[in-house]
Amino acid sequence: MFRRTIALMSGYTPGEQPPRASKVIKLNTNENPYPPSPKVAEAIRGALESGLQRYPDPHATAFRMQAAELLGVEPDWILCGNGSDDILTIVVRTFVDAGQVIRFAAPSYVLYDTLASLQGAMADVVRYEPDWTLGYRFAQTVDGLRLAILANPNSPSGTMLPPGEVAAIADALPCPLLVDEAYVDFAQTSCVDLVRTNERIMVSRTLSKSYALAGLRFGFIVAQPQVVEQLQKVKDSYNCDALSIAGATAAISDQDWLRANVARVRASRSRLSDELQQMGFGLSESEANFVWATHPTASHEELYLTLKAQGLLVRYMRFPHWGDGLRVSVGTDDQIDALLGLLRELV
Repeated sequence: MFRRTIALMSGYTPGEQPPRASKVIKLNTNENPYPPSPKVAEAIRGALESGLQRYPDPHATAFRMQAAELLGVEPDWILCGNGSDDILTIVVRTFVDAGQVIRFAAPSYVLYDTLASLQGAMADVVRYEPDWTLGYRFAQTVDGLRLAILANPNSPSGTMLPPGEVAAIADALPCPLLVDEAYVDFAQTSCVDLVRTNERIMVSRTLSKSYALAGLRFGFIVAQPQVVEQLQKVKDSYNCDALSIAGATAAISDQDWLRANVARVRASRSRLSDELQQMGFGLSESEANFVWATHPTASHEELYLTLKAQGLLVRYMRFPHWGDGLRVSVGTDDQIDALLGLLRELV
């Protein structure tokens, strides 16, 4: 009954999501621990009062205008989606035919591999070096290479390549490069300015992390207008609903809230990193709202299971030919205190 590709693939497995009424402390899916800007609820209430009987704006024009002003581009440089996962899907479907090649690094966001399988494409996986740098092969030409995807900052490591290095990779590649900047608001640099000088560079963003809107599902891509024009042919007719457009537009308009939230998360990230290192964990230098922690002697899987049994979720991740570790989202100070208190008894 099913396509052979679908029958053979394992599919993407998201992080555990306990019921909302649960008292479990969630530090496993990189959600923002704080509520979004108050302007979001106000905008959603306004959209509800206007009624939902009509289809939403298929281009999310209000958001595109607000984001364009913030980023210093024109609205036709932006395409919106139902979260950045929708954007990734649109890009893969636009550039890659069955039997062609998608390149991405690993360990990284495992959805990239799922999207390659769904498209019937071949995945060319380039492994990170032990220090989370990328070797020269990521920029090499291979037959059939149609798209490269780079998470920057990367997950699960939180590390990132500087814009100059990304630009050099893009110049060497024979295909477009999508820079997935899901966590970039927590970082010091961004690659969005590279889009202006190279039509083969695209940058995707999400409002799930820094804007605390994981439950709203809204993302976007920045690309040159001739690229956006082609991407628009692939997206669903109304891929963003009226409530998400209203909420996302309000969120991105409140940059004072964003700056305060990012500063709070960065401070908590620094404290979490310092405390984990004092316990003997090895950490990569994170530019995201999570840290990647490995311990020289303790079993990462056992730590994960013990924490889960005590009502605290972190993300245990094992990567073929690489190893395993714990990805820990930055929570509130109370949540971090609870995690550290448990870990002190375990390592």
